[in-house]
Amino acid sequence: MYKHEKPYYTLDTYLKETYGEKIYKISLDPGFTCPNRDGTLSRRGCIFCSEGGSGDFSSTTIEEGIRKVSDKFTGQHYIAYFQAYTNTYGPVSKLKELYQAALDHPLIIGISIATRPDCLGIEVLQLLEALKVQYPTKFIWIELGLQTIHEQTAIYIRRGYTLACFEEAVKNLHRIQIPIIVHIILGLPGETKTDYLKTMHYLNQLPLQGLKLHLLHIIKNTDLAEDYLATPFSMYSLEDYSLLIIELLEHVRRDMVIHRITGDGPKDLLIAPLWSSNKKKVLNHIHKEMKEKQFFQGKQLS
Repeated sequence: MYKHEKPYYTLDTYLKETYGEKIYKISLDPGFTCPNRDGTLSRRGCIFCSEGGSGDFSSTTIEEGIRKVSDKFTGQHYIAYFQAYTNTYGPVSKLKELYQAALDHPLIIGISIATRPDCLGIEVLQLLEALKVQYPTKFIWIELGLQTIHEQTAIYIRRGYTLACFEEAVKNLHRIQIPIIVHIILGLPGETKTDYLKTMHYLNQLPLQGLKLHLLHIIKNTDLAEDYLATPFSMYSLEDYSLLIIELLEHVRRDMVIHRITGDGPKDLLIAPLWSSNKKKVLNHIHKEMKEKQFFQGKQLS
């Protein structure tokens, strides 16, 4: 069991244990694109990705991001989260400038960089390694949007890279001691609970620091929305999603930090599931189920 109020190892718990205070992420959009959008791989993006590149709530500057969370802020520091699109996809000189500006900020304790495994070439890795040395009191995390380990689904969502590419990126990041957070989407068409349990088992074997579990959202102006509106497919109810999350987390290593167990897409763009728009209600429901079922992370692992 874990300290604080939840029976799984939340990011909030990790940050309080490590830094002694509550810390908020500031989501940033530094203006990058993605090889899945600029024509290198495709111009249509991943099938589920919004026009904001999954950074619909992002700010363009750290100061703007601080202002957005200032009404609920109770700590003294922030994480700069480079979220929108692919944040290692650009000239290394520009990456260095952006990362250093964030790490130099007195209120930033570290940076988290959302990217793709196929956008972590040797020059990017060398930059990350050099920044670790330059800023020994601050951290650098990489967030990889794996979404699925199943190749048939990866082809459908137009992910654009293989599982072997992901494994190579994990190996390279682990070698230079950069913590890795992996994103998985639950509810992708054709995937089942058995598929997700296989995913958890697979991730348990890798040197990962954190896990983000996202509920699939159908967002306006995406190719997934076109598919869904043409031929609606089954989506999770709140009750079924809660039970799925509980069962999956029971099969996740206890040292894995759980950064997210749901998500909330922009309400004006969300087509389905509409119940997901009330994130607080969703989390309260899941936590209530966890308490009733005497759940804790890793319960099913020997």
